[in-house]
Amino acid sequence: MKTEKLSTRLASVAAFVEQGATLADIGSDHAYLPCHLVKAGRITKAIAGEVVKGPFESAVKNVRKKGLAEEIIVRLANGLDAIHDDDGVDTISIAGMGGPLIASILNDGREKLQNVKRIITQPNIHASSIREWALQNDWKIIDEQILKEDHKIYEIIVLEKGQADYNELEIMVGPFLFKQKSEVFIEKWKRESDEWKRVLSSLENAGDTNEINEKKEQLRKKIELIGGVLTH
Repeated sequence: MKTEKLSTRLASVAAFVEQGATLADIGSDHAYLPCHLVKAGRITKAIAGEVVKGPFESAVKNVRKKGLAEEIIVRLANGLDAIHDDDGVDTISIAGMGGPLIASILNDGREKLQNVKRIITQPNIHASSIREWALQNDWKIIDEQILKEDHKIYEIIVLEKGQADYNELEIMVGPFLFKQKSEVFIEKWKRESDEWKRVLSSLENAGDTNEINEKKEQLRKKIELIGGVLTH
């Protein structure tokens, strides 16, 4: 069966979906990910959830065009409300959103996670929000990936149920990514550190209020933490 080519970002997310999983892809857009996985024979059933009417209609159209309406159910719903109790969903993917939004979707839909074995997230920014959520809700990080596509850097965080303990640095940069220290990882955190230094420099001339001093202290701490990563 012919499978359409996914973006590097989505192909990386797809690689973490286990053979035979029942997937709920939240914020599915055109349902590219579930369509690809069904066509590739990796999964036989999926839910594609969309909260916005335009992308929902695009997903419906795409699923029908590919002849996958039996395998993929497209639902217009907010977050994990797209998942029904009898769907048998054991894997959730949420890609292409900010980390805080992904964390809030998981938090608001916690009751939907009882039978879920794996959550695959791909935050565009602030991935630390997902790590914090995992730590607070008895999910542990089992794998991570960082990649660059079209001059943008993306992180993928894969969670399974279980307890783990992460320190402040691991929450910020990712425990697996920290160990791997790939070129893309170094590039990302050098860029972030340079930006923090720029902001700190501008704050040095911005007065002496408690709020400004607190912000400067936070920035100095982050610069110091990342400095230790970049120099080892």
